[in-house]
Amino acid sequence: MSADRLATAAPESDRDLLPIASRRETTLAAWRLSRRHGGPLLGAVVSFVVVGLCALVPPWMLGRIVDTVGAGGTSVTREAVAIAVAAVLGGIFTVLSVAFVARAGEPALAELREEVLDKALHLDSARLEAAGTGDVLSRVGDDARTVAEALGEIVPMLVNSVVLVVFTAGGLFALDWRLGLAGLVAAPFYVLGLRWYLPRSGPYYARERVAQGERAEALVGGLRGAATLRAFGHQDRQLAVIEQRSARARDLTVDVFHLLTRFFGRSNRAELIGLASVLGTGFWLVRSDAATVGAVTAAALYFHRLFNPINALLFIFDSLQSTGASLARLVGVTLLPDRPVPGAPSGLDRPGPLGLSGVGHEYVPGRPVLEPTTLTLLPGERVALVGATGAGKTTLGAIAAGVLTPTRGSVTLAGHPFASLGTRAVRSRIVLVSQDFHVFAGTVRDAVTLAAPDATDAEVEDALRTVLASGWVRTLPDGLDTRIGDGGHTLTPAQAQQLALARVVLADPWFVVLDEATAEAGSAGARDLERAASAVTAGRGALVVAHRLSQAETADRILVMREGRVIEEGSHDELLALGGRYAELWSAWAG
Repeated sequence: MSADRLATAAPESDRDLLPIASRRETTLAAWRLSRRHGGPLLGAVVSFVVVGLCALVPPWMLGRIVDTVGAGGTSVTREAVAIAVAAVLGGIFTVLSVAFVARAGEPALAELREEVLDKALHLDSARLEAAGTGDVLSRVGDDARTVAEALGEIVPMLVNSVVLVVFTAGGLFALDWRLGLAGLVAAPFYVLGLRWYLPRSGPYYARERVAQGERAEALVGGLRGAATLRAFGHQDRQLAVIEQRSARARDLTVDVFHLLTRFFGRSNRAELIGLASVLGTGFWLVRSDAATVGAVTAAALYFHRLFNPINALLFIFDSLQSTGASLARLVGVTLLPDRPVPGAPSGLDRPGPLGLSGVGHEYVPGRPVLEPTTLTLLPGERVALVGATGAGKTTLGAIAAGVLTPTRGSVTLAGHPFASLGTRAVRSRIVLVSQDFHVFAGTVRDAVTLAAPDATDAEVEDALRTVLASGWVRTLPDGLDTRIGDGGHTLTPAQAQQLALARVVLADPWFVVLDEATAEAGSAGARDLERAASAVTAGRGALVVAHRLSQAETADRILVMREGRVIEEGSHDELLALGGRYAELWSAWAG
């Protein structure tokens, strides 16, 4: 595909990506963040002005030296001292300018990251699933890093270059207005180069960021599902997807580089035209005795000195395109509307039933994974979901836990619709524990108190005893203070799930949804996990997605699912007497 044709196309993705801010929204967000740190920014601007003034001294002094020598003079001490002093002051204020930029930019970026992370953590799970984990990771990772690098490198270079260009151009006109006009001959050629480049490069960078997110999504999916992919022999298919998306991101990067080299060629042409104009005009002025050789020398040095800041500005325009694309993706997340947190309505002071009325769900329109299902779970009641993989058990459990909004039907808690309660009220009363565990970096105490930050050590230890984890925790090097997660003590899958169950004890919800929460444990740890899960759900309503029929045997009710439908319902004994699908499963499992 040609560069021009590709540049006009919109970013492509097969997911419902999180929003990307417009240019105006991005600019307003940047202004809002920078305004909070006006003092350091002002200090940076003043420092850059001093650096620009110091840069004017050497060419001016060199021009005076040329005139002095040409006139037969020998004393150039004053000029040499002036150049040395300007160099020292320029170095000092360059360091100060970078320090001031860091003091302003780093806190602003930290605030932006916090806003993005806060929004991402409060995203509805269905919205996050639609966008893909890779989209979020690429924003808080690649995009945040791009903006951070811009603050440390591009912003100082931008301000310094602008100051140098303005002051140097002023110095050129101060020497002789005709030499200044000669230097301006190059300006239209720089402008034409920018007008050619900017409309083409912006869409490239937007597409490149989307491609990086798609690549991250493929990598994350492959890593998370590595065991399943190998079990079904689909690892080559996933590797092909990763390779395809990586190749797309790579090709876009290469295309951008090709475009950039063509842009720099136009910049070099403008430099040639401008320098030739200054030298030609200077020759004419010296020949007609309208200017001295020293003045023309200074003018040529001034114009030559413009090469670096102008090229830096042109390079910065390119970097700003890239940084702007990243910043727009970060700001887009912060502009997501806050989910309302309504006050808890009356009637939620005591446990009430969890009701699912005609709930159904389609991850892909037209392909239902859960047919309309009605279920009422009473406080203290234990209901098990049984069925083959793909029967819809996990989807039904996610809807009951409030982490997935059904495409049809309604869910209520104590007679109140989930939508009217808000996420916080629902999550504090219904807790989901799945087989996908994550060990957060920190201490054992930190891992358990995520559910109750104010919990005492006595309450933590009581929760660990409830889930049969106090024994192995005591054997750790530092007990509750032992660091786990990245770089810390490695936990077994069963131990990690015990900590997750201990969090449920501290959270003290009305209902617990266990989605194959003991599936990752080996045969030795499974018995302890099942006993822990039973202890955690004692006295609470529990919806258990059972991967072992022993979990269903003790349930008050069992729902047998097939292809998104409930085909049998009853107690263990009732379903065995029925002689249907559950009886077949039990016979195969027990035999």
